[in-house]
Amino acid sequence: MPSPASIPASADVVVVGGGVVGASVARALARRGVRDVVVLDRAPGPGTGDGSTGRATGGYRAQFTAAINVRLSLLARDVLRRFADETGVDAGYRPVGYLFLVHDDATFALLAAAQSVQRGCGLVEARMLGPEEARACNPQVRLDGAVGAAWCPTDGTIRPLELLRGFREDGARHGVRHVWDAPVTALVRGGDGRITHVVAGGARIACGHVVNAAGPWAAALAAMAGVTLPVVPVRRQVCTTAPLTALDDDFPMTIWTKDAFHLRVRDGRALLNWPVDTPAARPDALTIHEPWVDATWAMAQARVPALAHATLDRAATWAGLYEMTPDRTAILDVAPGCDNLVLVNGSSGHGVMHSPALGPLAAELLLDGRTTTLDTTPLRLARFADGAPHPVHDVL
Repeated sequence: MPSPASIPASADVVVVGGGVVGASVARALARRGVRDVVVLDRAPGPGTGDGSTGRATGGYRAQFTAAINVRLSLLARDVLRRFADETGVDAGYRPVGYLFLVHDDATFALLAAAQSVQRGCGLVEARMLGPEEARACNPQVRLDGAVGAAWCPTDGTIRPLELLRGFREDGARHGVRHVWDAPVTALVRGGDGRITHVVAGGARIACGHVVNAAGPWAAALAAMAGVTLPVVPVRRQVCTTAPLTALDDDFPMTIWTKDAFHLRVRDGRALLNWPVDTPAARPDALTIHEPWVDATWAMAQARVPALAHATLDRAATWAGLYEMTPDRTAILDVAPGCDNLVLVNGSSGHGVMHSPALGPLAAELLLDGRTTTLDTTPLRLARFADGAPHPVHDVL
């Protein structure tokens, strides 16, 4: 726990959450000229703890069914392509492609319809493939009766911790201060409903604005300001192989749509994820469920022949928390009844890939009262109360 003396007495903006989303917001505010931005995080250091950033596999895609998510991805891709020039850090964007293998006609039709939405947003390179074309994109996998696939060659992978480092270092050059091991315990509101102080690490910070980028703990933070936020933490696991030579980092991110099992290669290891959502009961969030590991490893070896002689590194298996909304789409809004609290929450597994877009958009919302780079009306919190959430598809 930091001493109260290490926590500033005041800040123009307090960003709660030091993962990629919070760091991106802080950097964007500083680059817009806000010189007194403080980021508070409960973890002992960047990318540590059981939040999302340090435990992400690092996929990037623009293949979504909802137009707003496609547009967020394309905006983020623009940032990723110039990221090294702007920050001095290579975020590791590699357009190795995303391949969604499809085993039934209904899902094939769903993904084809989604590509119509994607083309309308400017993602013209995504296309549907027949089985042989899918095999050409990734000859390492068994098709097992696949009727085809959805493919986008500009989707791919990124490095979450390097992305975070770039945001943090560039933000620091513009005056952003980060305070670690500083869980927020209270938001103090004045008679007009605005937040006047943030309480963290035994200190009170007078503030002009607060940004909720608290990831899996976003709902608890919002509740301190009397705001109900439909964001829940969901536990996910990832297991990894020992170093191997049969697959390399150019292996496309490959997803079997029939059960959402997916696989990518990072630093010469295959990362395996079969998303079985479970509520994040504390303190069990990081406990590894061995039956899941066994089932996932068997699935991987059956579907990727090159893994038949590979070794699973059980000690490298990890678990972490997603921040999920009911429609699996982010919230970007000013909190109702508390107009100096900005919500940037619930990316639902897309926070790393969308953070380059969400940071600048949140800065626009805070400083300009609206977003101008992109219409973020579809991300408003009121969509849930209005009965207008985005359709949820297990595939995209």
